[in-house]
Amino acid sequence: MIRLRPMRARDAGESHRTATNLELFFDLCFVVAVSFAGSQLHHALSEGHVAQGVLGYLTTFFAIWWAWMNYTWFSSAYDNDDWLFRLTTLVQISGVLVLAAGVPRAFQDHDFRVVYAGYLIMRLAMAAHWLRAASADRPGRRTAVRYAVGICVAQAGWILLLVAPGEWYLAAFALGVVLELSVPVWAEHGSPTAWHPHHIAERYGLFTIIMMGENVLAATVAVQAEARGVGLGPELIVLALGALVIAFAMWWLYFDSPTAEILDSSRRAILWGYGHYAIFAAVGAFSAGVEVNIDHISGTAHLPSTGVALAVSVPVAVFLFMVWALHVRPHRYGVADDVAFLGAALLVLLSALTPAPIPLTAVVLVALVAVTGVTRPRD
Repeated sequence: MIRLRPMRARDAGESHRTATNLELFFDLCFVVAVSFAGSQLHHALSEGHVAQGVLGYLTTFFAIWWAWMNYTWFSSAYDNDDWLFRLTTLVQISGVLVLAAGVPRAFQDHDFRVVYAGYLIMRLAMAAHWLRAASADRPGRRTAVRYAVGICVAQAGWILLLVAPGEWYLAAFALGVVLELSVPVWAEHGSPTAWHPHHIAERYGLFTIIMMGENVLAATVAVQAEARGVGLGPELIVLALGALVIAFAMWWLYFDSPTAEILDSSRRAILWGYGHYAIFAAVGAFSAGVEVNIDHISGTAHLPSTGVALAVSVPVAVFLFMVWALHVRPHRYGVADDVAFLGAALLVLLSALTPAPIPLTAVVLVALVAVTGVTRPRD
């Protein structure tokens, strides 16, 4: 058994700081919840319930992403890897699995009771982490106590979501989001935690890779659709190849710009971290969009062709815009690079109006990879 250690802040400039096996396991379990949310989005879109599906996806994904992000930044500053830290983290993992079990009910009926129970488990365990840090790290005590208090207050605020009438559902959720997003801003003010820029960049990158695995899986499912009686015809082959090329290009574009060097202040890092909600959600939604396109080919989707195309083009366009805003623009590569990214996002959206949206999207992304490779300065 690993002995109990004081939970003191780690060195923000520590060399060779990498993600731990526990963090990787944590990410993997969170992707289970993301898969549940993506699956519900896929079915809602295929059935023609666009507004309900998008709203359900964005709300449940927020709970998943926010719990993941809070732990990620905490462990970057305080991971002492003793037995109590490991057990508390495993409790958080248990919470996300409970949350995942409640995703279908939250999607279909706006019943967040099971989701709330899972979220409560995760958030109370997170508050326990911060209280341990407050007891051992005297310089960071004020910040740690603020985090613990803020988490508990925000968790109490989410009760409104359970008791609010249906017409007040969105207002209650928006209030909860504002409250949650305000906690780090308030807690870090004046005394930021010792998070590690390279470690944070790696953690976000690894989670992006795991989620992109869902994209590759979606392309594989297109090939396996013959088992559904669809038949492996030209449409499915084009869909599978196009989805795979898009997934490859998304990976390339996300990792083509170094990240750690732009995380040079708490303010910039918080905005960068918050912005990844859109990147992660877009990556997950792209997988659901590919599944919707498979349903369209098999004749089981109840969406018009343009809606089916938008199920892929919107997530990809959002992904491109947010990668530009968070990864590319801070480096100031030049006007050509900015125009290429923004133009590609627009062309991807417009591709939904064409007869071959996925092949065209794939071509646009490959062209963007090529253009940035030529115009961008390299070491």
